[in-house]
Order: sequence, then structure tokens, then C-alpha cells
Amino acid sequence: MARKPSTGADRVRAGRVALSVPSTFAQYKTLLAKDLQQEFRTKEMLTSMGIYALLVLIVYGAALGQTAQATDVLQLSGGLLWALIVFTSLLGLNRSFNHEKEQGCMEGILLVPMDRSVIFLAKATSNLLFLLVVEVIAVPLFWFFFLTTAQPGPDFMLMAVPLAVGTIGVAGIGTLLSTITVNTRGKDVMLAVLFVPLIFPLLYACASATTAVVVGAEGYLDVFTQSMALAGGYDVIMLLVSWVLYDFVISA
Repeated sequence: MARKPSTGADRVRAGRVALSVPSTFAQYKTLLAKDLQQEFRTKEMLTSMGIYALLVLIVYGAALGQTAQATDVLQLSGGLLWALIVFTSLLGLNRSFNHEKEQGCMEGILLVPMDRSVIFLAKATSNLLFLLVVEVIAVPLFWFFFLTTAQPGPDFMLMAVPLAVGTIGVAGIGTLLSTITVNTRGKDVMLAVLFVPLIFPLLYACASATTAVVVGAEGYLDVFTQSMALAGGYDVIMLLVSWVLYDFVISA
């Protein structure tokens, strides 16, 4: 029996069957690699955040230069450190969507048939990595300038836990809010107005936990545990809310 010759439509259908849709993880890796390559090529975000953190430390030094007792700075260390992190992160978050806005990349990304939450995860991860890089530089400098003459608590290295938990929350919530404000007039002020009140419970819990382990006063582990439970619960709730709302926010 003679074989029926294939038509163009058959070949098109065969070609469509052969096509494979990238997995969600592959899409996530592609978007994350785009952000990392863009930043490592220009270094605009890391440079600006690093210089800003250094300038804040200089201001701290001028303001606290007349402090007579090292314990005064020790008691304030958690609040001062987290003020440094929050204000530095605001500068970075304001710039996180600059490339997409200026080059029109966001419109192209939105044309791709993908889950919008993948965009959120990739951008939040890149913001988290950039914040961690700046913290790796800023936290030792803060310690060197203000706490070398103080006597920290025995478990002061536990301060890495609130730093990690707090930075995750800052990156996730900040990514959602920077997406909301990227096309608004006066986006720098608008992001700060939305970000600071929303992040306040996390900031309070992480500053309390950091101060508790640095000072090492009686019952500090109880304060640390309670504060970290509050910060962890806040992170879980707000990150889930941000993930759910991101499709609506970026599509709007």
C-alpha cells in the first residue's frame, strides 16, 4: 500500500509536538541569571549600596563620637545596624527595576507565557543576594568602627540568624513594593512611605533579637527566641501574600 505523502500542515503539527515548554525552574534560572549578569556587568546597584552604607557609618561615627561608655553603643547596636540595612536596602530596591523600565524589558517579559510569580521569585532572589553581599561588607565595618572596644555577649555570632531572616523579608516585600512604585511619580519617596511602615514588625523583631545576643544580658535567649519566632512568622505570611498578589500587581 502506497504511503501518503506528508503535507505542510502535518509537518507543522509534528513540529509543534516536538516543541517543549521550559519548566518553571528553567524560567526562574533564566530570569535570575539575567539580573545577575546585568548587575555584575554594570555594578551600579552594588556600588551605590556599598558607598551609601559607608557614608551612613561615617554619619554614625560623627554622631556617636562623643559617647563616653562603650556599653551605650552596645545597647544601641541592634537598632543602628538595622537602620543601616533598611536605608541601604531602600536605595537598592529603588534601582532594582531600572533596567527593565529604561530598556523596555518588562514588556517583553510579560509577553512570555509564564507564571508571573516566577518573575517575583527571580527578582526577590537577586535582590536578596545583592543585599547579602553588601551586608557581608557593612556588618564587619560596623563592628570594627563601633564595637571593637565593647564586650559582646557569649553568643553574639547568633546575630547572623536575624540578619538572614530579616534580609529575606526585606528582599521579598521590597520586591513587591518596588514593582508597585516603579512607574509612579516620585517613586523614591513612595517606596519609602510604603516600605517602612509595612516592614516595621520585622524590623522591630530583628533589631530586638540582634541586640539581645550582642548585649548578652540575663534572659537574652528567651528574647532572641520570641523575636525570631515573630520575624519568621512575619516572613512566611508576607512572602506568601506577595507571591499571591504579584500577578495582579505586575499585570496592572
